[in-house]
Amino acid sequence: MLIVQKYGGTSVGTVERIRAVAERVAETRKKGIDVAVIVSAMSGETDKLLSLASQISVNPEGREMDLLLSSGERISAALTAMAIQELGFPSVSFTGRQVGIITDESHTRAKIERITGEQVKAAVKKGIVPVIAGFQGITENSEVTTLGRGGSDLSAVAIAAALKADLCEIYTDVDGVYTTDPNVVPEAKKLDKISYEEMLELASLGAKVLQARSVEFAKKYGVPVVVRSSFNNNPGTLVVKEDKDMEQVVVSGVAYDKNQAKITVVAVRDMPGIAAKLFSAVAGANIIVDMIVQNVSSDGKGTDISFTVPKTDSRRALQITKGIAAELGSKDILLREDIAKVSIVGVGMRTHSGVASTMFGAMAKHNINILMISTSEIKVSCIIESKYTELTVRILHDAFELGQDKKGHAGTKKKAVRSK
Repeated sequence: MLIVQKYGGTSVGTVERIRAVAERVAETRKKGIDVAVIVSAMSGETDKLLSLASQISVNPEGREMDLLLSSGERISAALTAMAIQELGFPSVSFTGRQVGIITDESHTRAKIERITGEQVKAAVKKGIVPVIAGFQGITENSEVTTLGRGGSDLSAVAIAAALKADLCEIYTDVDGVYTTDPNVVPEAKKLDKISYEEMLELASLGAKVLQARSVEFAKKYGVPVVVRSSFNNNPGTLVVKEDKDMEQVVVSGVAYDKNQAKITVVAVRDMPGIAAKLFSAVAGANIIVDMIVQNVSSDGKGTDISFTVPKTDSRRALQITKGIAAELGSKDILLREDIAKVSIVGVGMRTHSGVASTMFGAMAKHNINILMISTSEIKVSCIIESKYTELTVRILHDAFELGQDKKGHAGTKKKAVRSK
């Protein structure tokens, strides 16, 4: 049996924690299980490197940033391999280059194209524990690349797929996937199991337990993933293919995202091609558009187009939109940054009616205005004023009875409604 174990920044944040990771790896090896380890940079290391770069250059080249940022994971990998060796188990550290993680040429946000993994496979066969620097790879031209924030999760799942591992364990500072953020709702319940589809929606909607691209990769290649805490031995949450039991649960979780901004293009000409011009320009700047709403403008003489983008990209998106305002025939362009997205997710939505009405009714009772709505088969998302975010999360978590009773058990008033 082969398990891939990935340890996040907090899990390797100090020498003591690195030793604890080594002990966990050693315990797994004592059971006769082969292990491949992927590590993130020590907590705070990436931010420290980013700070150094900002002191040197206002707009550093992506190539140099990748070479700089990839060093954090290499340090963690070497130290972790040393700690495993000290416990009497052979271990060797590897960089992304040595593993053969081949990516495209998009510096700072590269996509994995393939993994050769020959050196790692050979090490495992010899009983050696490979410790791999996550978050990084190389192009066909041997240029160092990084995979973006949370890229070590993606590294772990991709390596698990390449090695045909039986399981990929993601160790972090939380002990699983919860129905919502426990910091907002203390009664949030940890899930035993969740589908790839639900986890992918939750990750893309703001839940920070797993990186969305890693879940997408796991789903594509059928890699079972367990989210666990590196600070205790509690069972985690299994992320796997959907089964019939999951469909009985109407809503699995409530997610929220405050990194949202809304741009409204007022009274554009109501004619073919206008939306194409607008969103082609935004896409050309690698800005991701989420929700889009088009409706007749207030004066009835054109069409208003509203769309949301990450708040971190809102100013760039605004300038791009203003730059083509004349082509759009727009009267005005408005930016609103005091918004947030709150979403409910559950594969059971496919077979249960009334989910949206329950959501909207609960929000209406508390006078929470909905600015935009987006739906899919297994999710409903609403844009609201950001000041109501936490209240809305609590309201929806209660409306779908996702929490625990005072004894720590899931509520049972309605049909089981598990959550993330």
